[in-house]
Amino acid sequence: MSITAHKIAELVRGEIIGDGSIAISGCAAAENAKAGDLTFADKERHFLAAEQSEASAILVAGAFTSTSKVLIRVPDARVAMARLLPHFFPQKPHAPGVHPTAVVAATAQIDPSAHIGPHVVVGENVIIGARTALLGGNHIGHDSRIGDDSTLYPGVILYPNCKLGHRVGIHSGCVIGGDGYGYVLDGAGFRKVLQIGDVVIEDDVEIGAGSTVDRAAFGSTVIGAGTKVDNLVHLAHNVKIGRNSIIMGQVGIAGSTEIGSYTVVASQTGIAGHLKIGNQVHIGAKSGLMRDVPDGSKILGVPAVPDKQTKRQWLAVQQLPQLMKRVRELEKQLAELPAAASKP
Repeated sequence: MSITAHKIAELVRGEIIGDGSIAISGCAAAENAKAGDLTFADKERHFLAAEQSEASAILVAGAFTSTSKVLIRVPDARVAMARLLPHFFPQKPHAPGVHPTAVVAATAQIDPSAHIGPHVVVGENVIIGARTALLGGNHIGHDSRIGDDSTLYPGVILYPNCKLGHRVGIHSGCVIGGDGYGYVLDGAGFRKVLQIGDVVIEDDVEIGAGSTVDRAAFGSTVIGAGTKVDNLVHLAHNVKIGRNSIIMGQVGIAGSTEIGSYTVVASQTGIAGHLKIGNQVHIGAKSGLMRDVPDGSKILGVPAVPDKQTKRQWLAVQQLPQLMKRVRELEKQLAELPAAASKP
């Protein structure tokens, strides 16, 4: 596919600087770009690399100028590139129909435009929407619902009564709706508490490979519309996450914790149960969260506290070797004082 730089500028509502008629046939990072490619730059060092590359045009954010490249100036180069990539790399459509090896219950309702791949099992009373694709080896438990234009990659498992909205993407190896970790001590052993709730995943959610979302003990575990969950994340029973939040890799969130909208939970963070975390909160990587967090907070560390406080603690720890040396010197001087005082 080839389009002009002028057309690209129209698509991203950018300003063309240079020859708008130049043909663009692909997108690439600066180090891999070749003639006919578009690359992007939002920092000085990125722009220098892009200008020295073989790319024919550069998406730029900022007052960059070039005598050798066509520039397309936009407010945010990364956002503009994200909008353009589907034009150059459109997803291959999945052919509608049910693969001969699939096992589909008679009571299931599957839209004729849906794609049911090899070795998929669809349980009783399942509803699957238009243009949704189950790519292979999926098991969809009874009474589950999947909306339109959703994609379950190979090996995704939905336990019974899961509810997925429209345009949901769930990557390989995910288990949605497994039992929450519910046990009570009964005498000398543990008794399992039946997990009779469900999972609700709203529109435009994406969940990375190898993640697990437990069904609620009662009620629903909920992931709000537009939220993006990274690989290897565990969301326990009755967790509720608001709209357009970001949950990064290897995060674990214990049961019944509620997270607001537009909140970021960075990688390898652990969050205790029954907490309330507000909207637009930013939790730094490898944090351990053990108390509620109000809207707009930035926290970090173990235990997590306001990020500036944690950073001051880290700086203080780095000064400990020097401080210990000074203390030893002072102790030595103090020990010598009695001897010095006894001399005539």
